[in-house]
Amino acid sequence: MTRPISLRLEEYTTKRQTEVLIVDLITPTGEADTVMIYNGFSSSLVHPTAYDPDIPVIAADAQITAIARASSPYNPNNPEYIATGITLETMEQILAEMNI
Repeated sequence: MTRPISLRLEEYTTKRQTEVLIVDLITPTGEADTVMIYNGFSSSLVHPTAYDPDIPVIAADAQITAIARASSPYNPNNPEYIATGITLETMEQILAEMNI
């Protein structure tokens, strides 16, 4: 069984600590959300994030609409994007290449 995408994206950022992932998604309740993932931790930029890191910020049935890779440290006033508009399918290929 494949691990949840949320855990795999977090692992990606532990292996590539010079990057931040910015994930746009639709929650299972239909709300738009943006989640930032850095160094193995996720945080919603729109909704409150649980204090417990074991509670996934990206629900298993959330619909990921786009992923951006940005350089770390992330500066919201002047972000340095590596790639934007990455689809979930493309990110899945990158994760597979990294054995994640």
